[in-house]
Amino acid sequence: MKKLKLLSTVCALAVLTTMATSCTSKNSADDGKSNSNKELVYWTVGSGTGDYDSALEEMNKIVEDELGFTMKVNIIDWGDFGTKRNTILQSGEKFDLMFVDQSCYGSAVELGALADITDLVEKEAPKLKELVPEQLWDGVKIKDKIYAVPTYKDSALSQYWYFDKKYIDKYNIDVSNVKTYADLDKVFKTVKDGEGDKFYPLYMTQSMGPSTLRNKYDGLCSGLPFIGVKMDDKSRKVVSVFEQEDVLEQLNYFHKWYQEGIINPDASTSTDMPTGRFYQATQGFPGSEVISAAGEGVDAYVPVRVIEPTYSTESIQASLNAVGKNSDNKAEALQFLELVNTNSKLRDIMAYGAEGKDFEYVEEGVVKKLNDSYGWPAYTQGTFFNMSTTEGAPKDQWDQVKKMNEEAGESSVLGFALDVEPINSELTACKTIYDKYKYELECGASDPNEIVPKMLDEARKAGLDKIIEEAQRQIDEYFAGK
Repeated sequence: MKKLKLLSTVCALAVLTTMATSCTSKNSADDGKSNSNKELVYWTVGSGTGDYDSALEEMNKIVEDELGFTMKVNIIDWGDFGTKRNTILQSGEKFDLMFVDQSCYGSAVELGALADITDLVEKEAPKLKELVPEQLWDGVKIKDKIYAVPTYKDSALSQYWYFDKKYIDKYNIDVSNVKTYADLDKVFKTVKDGEGDKFYPLYMTQSMGPSTLRNKYDGLCSGLPFIGVKMDDKSRKVVSVFEQEDVLEQLNYFHKWYQEGIINPDASTSTDMPTGRFYQATQGFPGSEVISAAGEGVDAYVPVRVIEPTYSTESIQASLNAVGKNSDNKAEALQFLELVNTNSKLRDIMAYGAEGKDFEYVEEGVVKKLNDSYGWPAYTQGTFFNMSTTEGAPKDQWDQVKKMNEEAGESSVLGFALDVEPINSELTACKTIYDKYKYELECGASDPNEIVPKMLDEARKAGLDKIIEEAQRQIDEYFAGK
């Protein structure tokens, strides 16, 4: 893999789950850290139904023992997190750590909401700096500065489709060569015909839509789904994504499936995703179907990889933890992230919950999940490579993931991240338009041949063409002579 080059809605909602454990005094002068009585605030995302108290108590025992402070972790439900996060970022509210991703990272930096940790991470968390490959650090740079810590995991984007083995066996379906939407259509129809009207092979909600829709396009870290460059387009042409033939084909399939009852009829309004789904489309990695099956309460998923691993700036920026610009505990926040990435016991607690309640060890380095309620996603927290695998997954799972990263292809615009400052007002306006239409469009409730032209007409009046022109200008300039 080549070395990566330089990279780069609003009412407040109630916090659904807020956890805090009391902080007791500890003098940490022996390791040069004076953190007695500190409690750091960490905002992140997960399932609002989880019982996290026991896990966070166990987590804080390790954190306090090692670092002399504790963490107050606010885990916000998936459906509310984007709005809550934006409210905090835009208001200047103090926080120490926050989970961010490519949808908000660049704009948060532009707002001045995130701390520049370029020098601080090497000074306060040298083991963390060394652990994360330089390619990933390059992948989060904005104008040569680092504003977030990337999670070292399956950092190259790949796409998997998972099918519940129970139904695959029941209807004798061969999914090994299911690669296209036409193939998927046949699978859905077979299961739907067999299971009846109340069975929805493709279940969607507002927060869980068609994740495969734009995966062949690099979104340039713009946060705007309207634009992108085809991953394998060597000419690096910025296009209007929803007008591309392959994307329209997918949207037409969603509309067909919605009309046929393959997609649940409340998909555009529902915020509650049931467990036990027949099908999932997700970024995956070797053995990840075991984790998904456990979370869904499914005995086993049959995985099919439909998009080969590809590095992009967005794939690297898909999971980041940032220190708040107004934090009084910047050094401690980075020390905590270093501990997460280097202490396997802490890593397992954060990923799987409280030992004996949420998981148990079946052997060294292998855990068995005891329930499905613990919902703080491991990919948001830190590296996978000091974390135990789950029972049923390959024991060398993380070695396989490392190899997948090493063999991954590259986006044609790898290293580029859009500077949003010149077009910030246009981007904001177009994102609002996209948010207006996205649920009915991407769940298939509306005919894309009618709604896409209407949506894009509004977007063009709001400056979409200017955004595309500016993005193309920046790309041409960035890659000139390279």
